[in-house]
Amino acid sequence: MPTDFEELKQRLLQTDDEFRQLATQHHDLDERIHNLAARSYLSEPEQLEEVTLKKRKLQLKDQMESILRRHRTGAEPAHAAPRP
Repeated sequence: MPTDFEELKQRLLQTDDEFRQLATQHHDLDERIHNLAARSYLSEPEQLEEVTLKKRKLQLKDQMESILRRHRTGAEPAHAAPRP
């Protein structure tokens, strides 16, 4: 089992569908937030959208961290294929 955090993240991106989907969603939200932040003025609905996107992005990050913790402690689900 990899002990390096980045190595574990890369392995999960390749082997864990749930983690990969969460990471993709997190990245997409990050881009949308960045696009909103690049504007010089945000309307009230855009400000609300930005706050909502940031909250959702944090939720996704928490879910990803939970998966990482589970794999770091060795409590991998039975469907995960062991790596040599």
